[in-house]
Amino acid sequence: MNWEEIFDSLADNDYVVVDNFFPEDLYRSLNIFLQELSEADQLRKAGIGTQQNFQVDKSIRGDNIFWLDPSIKEPTIQEFFQKMEELKSDLNRNFFLSLSGYEFHFAYYPPGSFYKRHSDQFAGRNNRLITVIFYFNNNWKAGDGGELKIFLQNEEKLIAPLGNRMLLFRPEKNEHEVLTTCKDRYSLTGWMLYQPPGLTFL
Repeated sequence: MNWEEIFDSLADNDYVVVDNFFPEDLYRSLNIFLQELSEADQLRKAGIGTQQNFQVDKSIRGDNIFWLDPSIKEPTIQEFFQKMEELKSDLNRNFFLSLSGYEFHFAYYPPGSFYKRHSDQFAGRNNRLITVIFYFNNNWKAGDGGELKIFLQNEEKLIAPLGNRMLLFRPEKNEHEVLTTCKDRYSLTGWMLYQPPGLTFL
């Protein structure tokens, strides 16, 4: 699938799946970086809501996260953000979105965890225009769980979290959920934004 087909699919369906997005070396390096963060106990329990409404509720979501800062000097992270700059520019050129920033975090779902149906848009804030998810799960197979379910207007779609798969979708139109995973599940999730964010725990 070329970029013209990718953006046509996003425009027509409000979501698109792209396999083998990263060059193999970058995918492998990002995967190693994520594993090292997890082993070093750098990930923290994710919550819901913003600022004064923030809370941790394991009955709603059970992942652990680490927010990525573009100032991290690690070459792998710098290369990742360079690709996100290119993606942002391509989205602006094709959809006239005026995107001006982005935010990303690593997410780890231990076995038995999930994230119930939700929207990526917060009440009173609609600056997240495109949700971007990358998966880092090698040898994922049917029965491992952890699929992302997207609730489209007239149907539901299940997206398996296969290694080096990218998912783009319009968060204002598509609620979604992470189904219960039966094994360790790793992803890199973020949003293309209408305005530059401060690095915040959202």
